[in-house]
Amino acid sequence: MNILGLSFFYHDAAAALLQDGMLVAAAEEERFSRLKHDSDYPVHAIRFCLETAKVQARDLDYVVFYEKPFVKFERILTTALHTAPRSLNLFHRAMKNWLVDRLWIKNLLQRELNIDPARILFSEHHLSHAASAFLCSPFDEAAVLTVDGVGEWATATSGIGKGNEIKLDKEIRFPHSLGLLYSVFTAFLGFEVNEGEYKVMGMAPYGEPRYVDKVEKLIRVDNDGSFRLDMDYFSYHYSPTQAFTAKFVGLFGPPRQPESYFFTKSSGYPTYFGAKPGNFDDLTKRNEYYADIAASIQRVTEEILLKMVNALHRETGQRRLCMAGGVALNSVANGRLLKETAFEELYIQPAAGDSGAAVGAALYAYHMLLGQPRRFVMDHAYWGKGFDDGAIHDTLAAQNIRAEDFSDDEKLLDRVADWLSQGKVAGWFQGKFEWGPRALGHRSIIADPRREEMKDVVNTKIKFREPYRPFAPSVLEDRASEFFDFSEPGRHYPNRFMLYVVDVKDDAKAKLPAVTHVDGSARLQTVRQDTAPRYYRLIEKFGQATGVPVVLNTSFNLRGEPIVTSPADALKTFYNSGLDFLVLGNCIVAKEP
Repeated sequence: MNILGLSFFYHDAAAALLQDGMLVAAAEEERFSRLKHDSDYPVHAIRFCLETAKVQARDLDYVVFYEKPFVKFERILTTALHTAPRSLNLFHRAMKNWLVDRLWIKNLLQRELNIDPARILFSEHHLSHAASAFLCSPFDEAAVLTVDGVGEWATATSGIGKGNEIKLDKEIRFPHSLGLLYSVFTAFLGFEVNEGEYKVMGMAPYGEPRYVDKVEKLIRVDNDGSFRLDMDYFSYHYSPTQAFTAKFVGLFGPPRQPESYFFTKSSGYPTYFGAKPGNFDDLTKRNEYYADIAASIQRVTEEILLKMVNALHRETGQRRLCMAGGVALNSVANGRLLKETAFEELYIQPAAGDSGAAVGAALYAYHMLLGQPRRFVMDHAYWGKGFDDGAIHDTLAAQNIRAEDFSDDEKLLDRVADWLSQGKVAGWFQGKFEWGPRALGHRSIIADPRREEMKDVVNTKIKFREPYRPFAPSVLEDRASEFFDFSEPGRHYPNRFMLYVVDVKDDAKAKLPAVTHVDGSARLQTVRQDTAPRYYRLIEKFGQATGVPVVLNTSFNLRGEPIVTSPADALKTFYNSGLDFLVLGNCIVAKEP
């Protein structure tokens, strides 16, 4: 049985294909279109999934969309009517977008795939999220929590999963939303909503949560984790362009200018910013204020999640928790949930946001509608398109690029480990690309974590991004507890997907300065031999040479671009950056001295 799950028309469009309940392919459209966060109908991702499964559209038993468009449209219209006349611009934009295409998903799929409309199904937004977590997990029974911006009406749901069933019995409804609260501060701090939330999380450790009391003026939280926002501070429910009101500005001051340089006393002033401005002290003070705001919204978000999760544990008595929705990508909060609640195990799949709901929609149909037993566990993230040696050699030949080809894998890895230990930075391109927003060792930029200067080298000469952005350590799973405050790493799954922030052990901070964040933490990825054998072996060899079985890992892309997909993408990024060498499969490409 072939089931195609789809998510599109909001952000991060994606497709995923199940065959007899087993995932065979999943990818975001941006990886093919090269448009970051591409939300359009995922024609390329669908084609990739069908080609991988060796089927055509006519072979699909069902196509499942991740939410119910008419219910979502009802919410938009109802909200616009209740907030009129302030919502006039929102109403006009909604009419244009929804009446042209977003309401007519079944017609679109029928036309594009030439499929019987009886085989087109619709899930609910948060049920798709819940399915993407619980039905991908190794758990037979678990509590389930979904938290994001908004779906149809729900912004958070909770319940329990058993076997192949999920029952969500509680929800919080729009406009009250923890995800949208965080996004309002994302906009206030000068970042793009639905793209810059992780930048807020990265900025937070440079500040102190001094303004928690002010943030708490915006939201009332009950002991069971339910909450209500004071909507006088917000305008996202009636404005298509402005997320917060003058009352919000009156409380927090003027917003940070987008693209303005960020620096504090703890971050230092990067040399690539140029000469220090004459008002350096004033700008430093202002930036530290914004860092304090970031720390405050991060702290409040964590505390609300802790309340929600603790209440869910009291209600269900479960020892295991599955989470999904965009807020589940907040790896700092996830680390606290594992340490500070009664749940012993968490499961979060690598694409916890809307793209991951494509997998959830397909699993919902297969298990909950068709009643099929569970067979699948998502224990790795390598579900994207791969390129064999022939495709790599063809790309190199077409661009007349010289490369050294290694027939001996050990010699290849020895060379890479040696060059990394010398301070060179590599583009690392192997196998199938990752599902979700994190590079997990198949499309990564890697470097020596022992060299403190690598923070600036990779941020400024290669990624061309903000200096406060942290890097992740990729560490051998069986050695992780030597360097990080994280016991039994093999028991957990989110750490495989870079979804936990944990403390770096005191005696390891001096060994890992390039991946230790300013607050002494790190967003680690544990690497397993059975799911990423070549990456594991590289880190193992680097550890044998240096005593540190850890490499610095960040996504293989330049600022503002999606992570590379093809050998051609990798070569383009390589030559447009300060990378020293590129590993394409079994080939190494080095820049001419």
